[in-house]
Amino acid sequence: MTRKMLRRALSSVAVVAALAAVAGCHLLQVFGDTPSAEEMAAYDERPYFKDGLFQSPEALPRFPERITGPGPAGWLRFISPNPNAPDMPLPKVALDKSSFAATPADFAAYWLGHSSLIIELEGKRLLVDPVFGNAAPVPGIVRRFGDAPLEREQLPALDYVLITHDHYDHLEYATMRALRNDSVHFVVPLGVGAHLRKWGIAAHRIHEIGWGEVYSAGGLTIASERTIHYSGRTFGTRNRSLWTSYALKGQRLRVFISGDSGYGEHFKDIGEKHGPFDLAFIEIDGWNPGWPKTHMFPEEVIRVYHDIGARAFVPVHWGVFDLARHPWDESIRLIADLSARAGDVNLLTPLMGEKLIPGETKTNAWWERAGKK
Repeated sequence: MTRKMLRRALSSVAVVAALAAVAGCHLLQVFGDTPSAEEMAAYDERPYFKDGLFQSPEALPRFPERITGPGPAGWLRFISPNPNAPDMPLPKVALDKSSFAATPADFAAYWLGHSSLIIELEGKRLLVDPVFGNAAPVPGIVRRFGDAPLEREQLPALDYVLITHDHYDHLEYATMRALRNDSVHFVVPLGVGAHLRKWGIAAHRIHEIGWGEVYSAGGLTIASERTIHYSGRTFGTRNRSLWTSYALKGQRLRVFISGDSGYGEHFKDIGEKHGPFDLAFIEIDGWNPGWPKTHMFPEEVIRVYHDIGARAFVPVHWGVFDLARHPWDESIRLIADLSARAGDVNLLTPLMGEKLIPGETKTNAWWERAGKK
């Protein structure tokens, strides 16, 4: 090899190493951070924190031999062609800043897909679990079925951002960074503040609350309650932060956000403590016999509706990502059937991006005609 060739080779290696270093630094940013030693010591006072980790109210068993659904097993399914995805993009109502009034409505909601929501409650506007890209730390993994109805750059003025837990399909680095210079306040579970601070959000705008605790301001109370789930953005940070559901209480209206959870008696406790709810957003997707407590099965969703005393509910945690190896519309089809059979379930199914005014907006079974060639 000539000196010229050697210099070129070394130059190429240096470029590759530099790119790898940049990518590695970016990944470390996306992973977020863990609570400080002082914060961990304070968590010891809570009964659901033990040996440096937050504890689920019930164990989360996993049975590999019971896992159902087509496609490769494990993480390979998140980078392989998806047999459970719709054949065509799902319908949506496109939104931008002009879609939102300067003053939030008394009661309205926009489902942005999966668990992402904009809720307008008694003049306050809340953004919940905003994810506008893929549900993974790198592109090309856990891909969306289609684009979100709203770009993060087109978000309206916000009062609060609520995060239920730090999984990638609920907490998105790029969106948090986009909001870091905004005046919005963040209400998050214990430990999630470490991620936000690392991403440039001022500490005084972050309000961390644990189960049974509340944050109140401007006539709105946000209560954190138990769920059966887990947290973590890397294999080494599992359960270093908390996960939660939220009960929102205004002067007249009450809203429940289930977060991710398996079914348990805690829902009846939430209903007795905070209900009845004028509207509930309940997760319906992600279930599988291989992990029976991590998410709720369709029949359990209907039980939750009654347990919490909901007057209406919007299914969330579906329609965007394949997280459980079943067809994209299986959960909503089952939920719609179970709701009809129950006879007393007020199921509301807006399109992604559609403005929903409870008691006024008429919704329909749009999935029956969608996603198929």
